[in-house]
Amino acid sequence: MSHVETIALPPGRNVYFASDFHLGTPSHEQSLARERAVITWLDQIKGDAAAIFLVGDVFDFWFEYKHAIPKGFARLQGKLAELTDAGLPVILFTGNHDMWMADYFTKELNIPVHREPRSYQIGDKRLYVGHGDGLGPGDYTYKQLKKVFENRLARLLFRWVHPDVGIGLAHAWSRHSRLTNNEKGEDKFLGEEREWLYQYCLEVERVQHHDAYIFGHRHLPLDLAVPPSSRYINLGEWVFAKTYAVFDGQSVQLRTFGNQGL
Repeated sequence: MSHVETIALPPGRNVYFASDFHLGTPSHEQSLARERAVITWLDQIKGDAAAIFLVGDVFDFWFEYKHAIPKGFARLQGKLAELTDAGLPVILFTGNHDMWMADYFTKELNIPVHREPRSYQIGDKRLYVGHGDGLGPGDYTYKQLKKVFENRLARLLFRWVHPDVGIGLAHAWSRHSRLTNNEKGEDKFLGEEREWLYQYCLEVERVQHHDAYIFGHRHLPLDLAVPPSSRYINLGEWVFAKTYAVFDGQSVQLRTFGNQGL
């Protein structure tokens, strides 16, 4: 946790954060409409962005074979290439749905891919950023399952499955996911004691101070105080709410795509 990356924040610039686009679900038509919304959002923010963080579960499923990637999402990849070619930093974190990323985004789009939370010094503030799956107390079944999925042997075995079969099975599985079947997007706030990502932020803050903790995964936009002087921001999701966050050098604010704010 001691390593801190530095991102320059010139006057009048902002840093943007979004997560949980879940592109690919629940249907091609709905996913394509969401992808177009993401691209419109990127076009709207690129003029004053110093950096853009995509904080996991950008795709509802992603697996990189040695010479192939999942079909689709060409518009997003093209837009990201346009942004990085213009010198705008884009930072990508894997989530629990797209953890099987390798080096495609780094080699082709010049986008670093991170698998664990990281500290960033942006201006005179320190931010802690990550997707959020497998962190905090509880959820031991998923934590053990994640170890299996991240195992090199498991990835090798899956690579031996023909893409038509492997990706087809993955998309069938994703149709049963919590977000896809939550028609109203009504994930509930559990209270601070039961919000495990919030509890994780408290643990980290006791060891090393950060001015803000920014996570996805929870599918619920949250802005909670982390004593004595920090905040926990959850980015929400884009299947229903289309929420994101903006950091102006002083504070992190939640906003909704198409609106002025929450």
